[in-house]
Amino acid sequence: MESLSPNIFTNDIKNTVAFYQLLGFNITMSVPEEGDDMVWAMMVNGTVTLMLQTFESLADELPEISRNPGGSLLLYINVPAIRDFFEEIKDLVPVLKGLETTFYGATEFSIKDPNGYVLTFAEHE
Repeated sequence: MESLSPNIFTNDIKNTVAFYQLLGFNITMSVPEEGDDMVWAMMVNGTVTLMLQTFESLADELPEISRNPGGSLLLYINVPAIRDFFEEIKDLVPVLKGLETTFYGATEFSIKDPNGYVLTFAEHE
């Protein structure tokens, strides 16, 4: 195995793309490549890649995918300079848990994306 790129499902891809852009992600590919009817996008920030996709675009192909937003998925993302990153975004996104140091020595904070997914950012100092 070489990498893992989660595919996050959404009912509002434009809003979700805008949210991840606030976190410093950039679109590298999308379907379609231009226009207002985007159904899929690949976004990258450093070495972290994620995909965003509308539920409707896979309704016929993979009906097994739950249509409930959020779910039991937590994205754990390592970042450098976590305190600076937290200060940069804390007033722009819903913060679930502020900066704290864990028993395993990481500094972490958690936020929620527009689809109910929890993202925990961590720096292992």
